Amino acid sequence: MFGSNREGGRTSHEIVMAAYGQTQYSPALQPAGPYTPYAHHSQGYSMPSYNIKTEDGLSHSPGQTGLLGYSNFSSTPPSQSLIICNFILCDGVSGEYHPPPSPPTPGKEEGVSARRGSDGKLRGRKRVSDPAPPLDSDIERVFIWDLDETIIIFHSLLTGTFSSRFGKDSSKAVSLGLWMEEMIFNLADSRLFFNDLEECDQVHIDDVASDDNGQDLSTYNFGSDGFQTPAGAGSLCLGSGVHGGVDWMRKLAFRYRRVKEIYNTYKNNVGGLLGSPKREEWLQLRREMEVLTDLWLTQALKALALINSRPNCVNVLVTTTQLIPALSKVLLYGLGSAFPIENIYSATKTGKESCFERVSQRFGRRAVYVVIGDGAEEETVAKKKNMPFWRVSCRADLEALSHALELDYL
Repeated sequence: MFGSNREGGRTSHEIVMAAYGQTQYSPALQPAGPYTPYAHHSQGYSMPSYNIKTEDGLSHSPGQTGLLGYSNFSSTPPSQSLIICNFILCDGVSGEYHPPPSPPTPGKEEGVSARRGSDGKLRGRKRVSDPAPPLDSDIERVFIWDLDETIIIFHSLLTGTFSSRFGKDSSKAVSLGLWMEEMIFNLADSRLFFNDLEECDQVHIDDVASDDNGQDLSTYNFGSDGFQTPAGAGSLCLGSGVHGGVDWMRKLAFRYRRVKEIYNTYKNNVGGLLGSPKREEWLQLRREMEVLTDLWLTQALKALALINSRPNCVNVLVTTTQLIPALSKVLLYGLGSAFPIENIYSATKTGKESCFERVSQRFGRRAVYVVIGDGAEEETVAKKKNMPFWRVSCRADLEALSHALELDYL
């Protein structure tokens, strides 16, 4: 376990990290922001057209946990260990499938407008304190995860980075990435109010909760409440301290509350949220992506489950994806059981350092924070805050992480 004891000038966590090839830290780190835009691919890639919409820095991957039959790790070093995974894909549904009624939705499912670019992106209200419940004094270790290319493989499928690095079929990788991208935005637009909320993005799901008067939303009509003006909502959400009136802010808060309800209701039943035939498409996509990525997500889910099995540890997600598409990704990749919605933060507006500070304020200074990611930004912030950093550059790094967790080294 991590501690403050030093041996030969190094802390115990540095010794553990070094044993797994995790040198603290990479030299000459360069600052990194959200993923750069990628060009839209017009070719078919042996798949039907999905009317794809593109967005900066968005991640991917559907899935419900379907992890069975992991072999125990031997006592050999992680680099010499082999993990045998029997990956069984299901979404917890047995027998005849009867999807539950879909929740009330934005009412804009038809004729979805094209994605807006990042230029001129307007910001929502910034809150200093986290409206989460009081600090849990029992939490001893907080694992702060990056999403894209750490837990899930998405952006690198679209850019071709993953296929070139790991010797995969490039056209297949791009087509699966585009398919996943379409599903991410379809879910975000049709169920999670992304058309309404894109220009009023928040860091945390509860950041506008103080504007919510608690009104019953069971019969509320989001499609006709006048939330958006003909010119769009952007003029009403101009950054810190400048907003629409009280009535408009209340409607904004209603939408984020409804998103939270949908997430909590369907995080373990994504198939029920999608309905047929989208559910079948999603399951097929999950299978194909896991084959292409050599069970990358499966291995990440194992590490997440090991952490969640401990009463004194917690998983937190900090991503450069906007909050609503990030929630869509989390649901589609089957990560809902690993990350309560209160533990998901979007660094799109504020950067990861600000999010890390919010997380440390929430759980307290006595907890140990372990950062897991693939990018320079999270590594730089981890170094600045003296947090152990576990670098993920390939699936073997996730296997080594699970090994260290199983032996209680982390």
